[in-house]
Amino acid sequence: MATDQNMSSWTDLLHSSTKLLEQAAPSAQFPPLQRNLDQLETLSKKLKAKTLRNEAPQQSIAATRLLAREGLNAEQLARDLKSFELKTTFEDVFPAEATSIEDYLQQVHEMAMVSAVQEAQKDNLRSFNDHMLKVLEEDWQMEKRDFLQSLSQISTLPRTNVTYTVSGGSRPGQVASIASSPHVSSGPSSMELVPLDSKPILERKASVYAEVVKNLNNARQRSLPFKPATAFKGAYESLGLHASGGKSVNMQKIWHLLQTLLSEDITIQRSVSKKISLVIGARRHLEWGHEKYIMDTIQSHPAQAALGGVVGNLQRIRAFLRIRLRDYGVLDFDAVDSRRQPPVDTTWQQIYFCMRTGYYDEARSVALSSRASNHFAPLLTEWINTGGMVPAEIATAASEECEKILRIGDRAGRPAYDKKKLLLYALISGSRRQIDRLLRDLPTLFNTIEDFLWFKLSAVRDCPVGATSIVMNESLVPYTLEDLQAYLNKFDPSYYTKNGKDPLVYPYILLLSIQLIPAVVYLSQESGDEGYNIDAAHISIVLADHGVLSEGAGAGQKMGVMDAYAEASSIIRQYGSAYLRVGNLSMALEYYAQAAAAVGGGHLSWSGRGNVDQQRQRNLMLKQLLTELLLRDGGVYLLLGSRGAGEEGELRRFLIDVKARQQFLLEAAHHCQETGLYEKSIEIQKRIGAFSMALDTINKCLSEAICALSRGRSDGESRTAGLIHSGNEILEMDKYSSEVSPQERESVLEQQTVLRQLEAILSVHKLARLGHYVDALREVAKLQFLPLDPRTPDTTTDVFKNLSPHVQVCVPDLLKVALTCLDNMVDSDGSLRALRAKIASFFANNSNRNWPRDLYEKLARSL
Repeated sequence: MATDQNMSSWTDLLHSSTKLLEQAAPSAQFPPLQRNLDQLETLSKKLKAKTLRNEAPQQSIAATRLLAREGLNAEQLARDLKSFELKTTFEDVFPAEATSIEDYLQQVHEMAMVSAVQEAQKDNLRSFNDHMLKVLEEDWQMEKRDFLQSLSQISTLPRTNVTYTVSGGSRPGQVASIASSPHVSSGPSSMELVPLDSKPILERKASVYAEVVKNLNNARQRSLPFKPATAFKGAYESLGLHASGGKSVNMQKIWHLLQTLLSEDITIQRSVSKKISLVIGARRHLEWGHEKYIMDTIQSHPAQAALGGVVGNLQRIRAFLRIRLRDYGVLDFDAVDSRRQPPVDTTWQQIYFCMRTGYYDEARSVALSSRASNHFAPLLTEWINTGGMVPAEIATAASEECEKILRIGDRAGRPAYDKKKLLLYALISGSRRQIDRLLRDLPTLFNTIEDFLWFKLSAVRDCPVGATSIVMNESLVPYTLEDLQAYLNKFDPSYYTKNGKDPLVYPYILLLSIQLIPAVVYLSQESGDEGYNIDAAHISIVLADHGVLSEGAGAGQKMGVMDAYAEASSIIRQYGSAYLRVGNLSMALEYYAQAAAAVGGGHLSWSGRGNVDQQRQRNLMLKQLLTELLLRDGGVYLLLGSRGAGEEGELRRFLIDVKARQQFLLEAAHHCQETGLYEKSIEIQKRIGAFSMALDTINKCLSEAICALSRGRSDGESRTAGLIHSGNEILEMDKYSSEVSPQERESVLEQQTVLRQLEAILSVHKLARLGHYVDALREVAKLQFLPLDPRTPDTTTDVFKNLSPHVQVCVPDLLKVALTCLDNMVDSDGSLRALRAKIASFFANNSNRNWPRDLYEKLARSL
């Protein structure tokens, strides 16, 4: 209805305006204009904006009026200010009074210094920001690599599965994955059988290596012989990962190197140091590789080799030389008539390649049978008999022969000397000067790095560090292992690995040069799909078990004996902790045992034959790692078994002595209490028969639970019920135990009294919370350990000194509850007033106690 009225009014207005327009006479001064509604709206907005612009605030109007009174045009002044510009003068920069040359130069110097300082500040700030960004980027990359490495370690471990388990040991071709349940992971025979071929390669590798670790631990505990490098090599070969993919070094080759390096394939009878034994092992590995190379060459060229049916070692070398020297003519061992055509003398070639391939008897036979090498034969015999550690007179004779060969060869008209002859004499001499000169004059003497390393290792002498500085004759300074290591370390790892294309070459070189710890660390940090970190952990186990880590720190490494063992132990422990994270406690235990044995010096630590310091380090780490396992879910079941203090569990394998087990478990229980793991602590104390300690722990927890309950914690009731049940169980165990001493039983009775007192306090709290104030006060009056019964006379004795600290903590809250009950009841017979008086009297007699402030206030209001 209202809408119709508005429309009619608008219509009337339009009609009247139309009439006025028709009646208006046209005027020449004001011509008619035609505008539509949109144009009218636009013009009205412009008019409004112009009006707002002209409306100045009151202050602006007053300012304009003031300027006008002084004869100033405000509009002109505003226009001038828009184009106003400030310019400095000379006086503004340099004071007018400083007009001398000295003052001018002083001003310029100060300005230049200030500008330089400001620019330096900007540069420092920019450099600092760039450095911080670089550090953050490096930290991020390191964290990311460590995270991915940990993920890689976890993914390579046997996966747990609790849905289907079968009792029994693992069968050939299968691997046991132990689940994380206490009834599965901790048991020695509950396993999940998974076909090995169905697993990923890295998981298969971890599984077969884990079986070797178990066997190694069992052998060491029983003092049985075991060759870990050989076992790991066989485990790796069982995976069938023989494809090298165009790489010159694979893991199978490294395991063979470790086998020979540690002399597990043979027994060395010579009395040499541990370091030289490693050098000899590395040399034998290179000789094994060269023998394989010779056989491959002969098989590739059967016609030129002309080996026939003879397969002796010397015949193989000669067949190889027929192929190698085929362009030189007839060789001396093939010549029929030497008078018709002089054959090629291969004496030094035969000796060298016999030695290079490890055919020492054949090399000596050739040297004795040829007139060209008659002088060399006794030197070679001594070198073979001493394993390369020839006496000083032999080394001196060989060094003098090197000098003689070089002098004769330098003379004009003389035939060139045989390079292999000079090489062999330099090898026998072991002289650093002769070796460096040989490599400097003949840089292309060696075709491969294996040949180069074999020569260097053959020339190494056992010389104490620093002893070379006291040698007077420079030609007699021996070539040492440290010299070889320092030379090899001049080159970056990428030089050996061809920028990562052949990643195992660098650790292979490190192992050959007896730089054991750097090789293991490099492998453990190598991230990739090959799982080299798995191999690194088990190589650490092998090296630590043989006790050779102290010899393999590497040149330039500031690392002590214990540091080397600690580094290997850390790698083993980190790998074992990955099993811990996936719940495989049994396997983690095996690796933790090896980590502890590593700091103890290897296999000697299992029988206690290591030195005192290493044995102490092993025991400390073993207890630390066992405690770590014990605190895990299922750890008690694994280490202690279903009952007892470790007689049925894995703990007896590592702590044979009963007293040692008891002491370890007591320390572990104390550690649990310090970390707040009270349930674990109680369980351990029950297992070792420390019932009074377990009851004390329960009383402590019950006291805390009562205090929490009085403050309104909702979970207090369930917790207190569980603690009281545990305490009653311990009291039953104590009652039927025949191994409890009288002193222990007396302590149990004292803790039982405390438990009952706490139960009485708990009952008061429960009744008060339910609103049963009369019953609660009746229970308060019944408390025998507090003088709150109105029917008994007042006493001034300090009852607190006879109370347990766990009970003393609960007394303030108990008094608050009693006062609250009194406030909610009506005193009809004066008994409540008597109870209040009792509480006040008790409070006054024990005023020296540090009572809570709110208890003071509550008591004051109640009286």
